[in-house]
Amino acid sequence: MALTGVLRPGYVQVRVLDMEASLVHYRDRIGLDLVEMGADGRAYLKAPDEFDHHSIILREADEPGMDFMGFKVSSDEVLTALGRSLSDSGLSVEEVAAGEQPGLGRRLSFFAPTGHRFELFSSMELSSKGPMIENPDLWHDEPRGMKAQRFDHCLVYGIDIDATARIFVDLLGFQVAEKAVTPDGDTIAIFLSCGMKAHDLALVRFGEDAKLHHVSFRLESWHDIGHAADLMTRYDMSVDIGPTRHGITRGQTIYFFDPSGNRNEVFSGGYDFYPDNPVRQWTADQAGKAIFYYERALNDRFMTVVT
Repeated sequence: MALTGVLRPGYVQVRVLDMEASLVHYRDRIGLDLVEMGADGRAYLKAPDEFDHHSIILREADEPGMDFMGFKVSSDEVLTALGRSLSDSGLSVEEVAAGEQPGLGRRLSFFAPTGHRFELFSSMELSSKGPMIENPDLWHDEPRGMKAQRFDHCLVYGIDIDATARIFVDLLGFQVAEKAVTPDGDTIAIFLSCGMKAHDLALVRFGEDAKLHHVSFRLESWHDIGHAADLMTRYDMSVDIGPTRHGITRGQTIYFFDPSGNRNEVFSGGYDFYPDNPVRQWTADQAGKAIFYYERALNDRFMTVVT
């Protein structure tokens, strides 16, 4: 499938309370590579199967959560055109100059109705330790920890998820792959795709805006999900739920927390999404099965603990 416009999730900046403990978590446990420490104290990391300079940015702060999430677009011309569309719709769009993050070109930033800051960019330097391209082996160095392959998606919580979804669908070219609704037809959750994945961004209705539910990392297989669970027990990591499976997206999953209380997910599987697919829909009475397919019930922590 030829991809134009928005290509994929590119990066997320997460606030952490203790940088050293967070580096152990994201580098040694999840298995990311530490690319560099910025002059301003931010840590830039990437998964071994990612080409770009970085995908995860850690910023030490007084409270956890997400500062922003960035999506890569196909060209600088597309970046300009999408920025114009966002501005014409009434959104305030800020241009951030190239180099504010190491290796990153200019980017456009806006706040969605749910209070989340999202960004678009078209260029980032390639990592010197990206996947091999000449007679490529599987990896440069033996994988560490949970062997994360890539930053996969975020799920965010807010009040007016319908208005935020309209921006991504009407202006940025995303499609709704799956959703959950009340008996009255009101939307509870929306799963948006900009390519062929079951979701690249998920939105859930919540009583407060600008909340992060989780940052997700892609693993290769269900076997690797089990390996991740072994590591979580070995290192006494805080686990929310899993290993289990979703009804929505069909992904295999474990949810757990970083040392600052930000929820992470490791995720494998899931269906392929094509633009001619009808929207899959779940009703509120089946929400437990939709989220946790095996347990068929939700836990309170999963629904209420956000950063």
